Amino acid sequence: MITTREQVIKYGLTFPRTYKDAPFHDTNWQLIRYKDNKKAFLWIYERGGYVNINVKVDPDKAFFWRDIYESVTPGYHQNKEHWNTVILDGTVPDGDIETMIAESYDLISYSPSKRIYEAVQKIPYGHVATYGQVAEMAGDKKMARAVGNALHKNPDPNNVPCFRVVNSKGELAGEFAFGGPGKQAKLLEKEGIEVVDGKVDLKKYQME
Repeated sequence: MITTREQVIKYGLTFPRTYKDAPFHDTNWQLIRYKDNKKAFLWIYERGGYVNINVKVDPDKAFFWRDIYESVTPGYHQNKEHWNTVILDGTVPDGDIETMIAESYDLISYSPSKRIYEAVQKIPYGHVATYGQVAEMAGDKKMARAVGNALHKNPDPNNVPCFRVVNSKGELAGEFAFGGPGKQAKLLEKEGIEVVDGKVDLKKYQME
């Protein structure tokens, strides 16, 4: 169970290009920062007899966590809309603590996966894009492979339409991650995209 400062710091440092900092005169406060922009995504301190952490949140998700757990409150000493405080009193499962820290890291680091998901959301209804095209929209045309990996782990398939992504030949994924074989074709056909022998006509359906 994650309840100690040491456990939090150890987990925070598992994320790429991170480091620990103690910039204040008050040694109670420790931060985990992202090296590329020096922004902190994890604030650690003791208050009220417990270790507390502050994590950055999407404003739309802030109340989601607060509604579930009494020990998740508006960010102490920080913007209440963009930060939550998690009191490590043993009532919040480790998995959810780790998820909140990971989401904070993604928001601060603006990770490649986040850019990829945002790019996929721009593919219009009734159209498709290739992995390379999504990579270019995400800022790096060389990371087509990363696009495939990110979409396979898509955390929000209802809002990130990964089924609209095909390979450079217009071929569908052999094993579509969300729903199994055949599901991708059904989702595309539902939007009026014709699928023939596991392929779509890029000249007809590819987004510009």
